[in-house]
Amino acid sequence: MQTLAHFGDGGPGPWILFLPLIWALVIGGGIAVLRRTVWGGRRGGPRRPVVEDHSPIAVLGHRFASGEIDEDEYWRRLSVLNEEFGRSAKGGAA
Repeated sequence: MQTLAHFGDGGPGPWILFLPLIWALVIGGGIAVLRRTVWGGRRGGPRRPVVEDHSPIAVLGHRFASGEIDEDEYWRRLSVLNEEFGRSAKGGAA
């Protein structure tokens, strides 16, 4: 062990860079795993589960959110859907 600690004239050899290199690889790998799983990769945020809800009220909400229909049309169509599906106007909004 002493021969590894003293290189040539008694100082540490180039092997001393090995331990910081190992730590850099461990920390870099941990950050890469966190970035990919928790932080959502290149999207810039956490990954959210995609919920495929094709109910008429959800579709209406998506159309309103994307700007396809205006607020008056949204509320008019929502009241029709609430009558058809038996939901209240306050609790049935998408």
